[in-house]
Amino acid sequence: MSAKPPPLVCFKWPWSPNPQSGPSPSPSPCGDLELPWLFKSIRTLAQGLLIAGDLPSPASAGYGGGVRGRKRQTGVAAVEADRGDVEQRALAAALASGRPATVLEFYSPRCRLCASLQGLVAELEEGAGGSASFVLADAEDDRWLPELLHYDIRYVPCFVLLDKHGRALAKTGVPTSRQHVIAGLHHLLKMEQPSGHDRN
Repeated sequence: MSAKPPPLVCFKWPWSPNPQSGPSPSPSPCGDLELPWLFKSIRTLAQGLLIAGDLPSPASAGYGGGVRGRKRQTGVAAVEADRGDVEQRALAAALASGRPATVLEFYSPRCRLCASLQGLVAELEEGAGGSASFVLADAEDDRWLPELLHYDIRYVPCFVLLDKHGRALAKTGVPTSRQHVIAGLHHLLKMEQPSGHDRN
């Protein structure tokens, strides 16, 4: 009996409208994709900060002016220490922006495959035309531990597609090759196209 190839994208469908419903009889191989408690509190905080004007603009929260483009302090150590805060604030800004989708990219600074995808992901973000925000999440940073556990992130790179309410729709499968990751990311981006009933 041969092993089944890993999926390009993991789905959890349909979404249960009742968060108190019991566990699914057939759990998803991709883990629990519902909105974690930390995202709910980040979204609430982000809405308050956005009103107060303390959050960066959504345009500066992604790849171009966000995590990689921003250097508040000089020196590599200062940038490393600041990266986690910037990533968390970028996620809060993306969730508060009202865009139809947010793609959360779990990566590792030591992952060559993750580094090789930086240019491609930046191009995809520009090509999304503002319909999707891309946010980085350092899987080695303890501040992302609730999300790592909630989405059952066991590998990098891993992309999680969130809707405009911050609920996860899908995530990419185990990265067997660069082409496999790219194909999974393209599937996620096709999914984020707004459907007729979700435009309001």
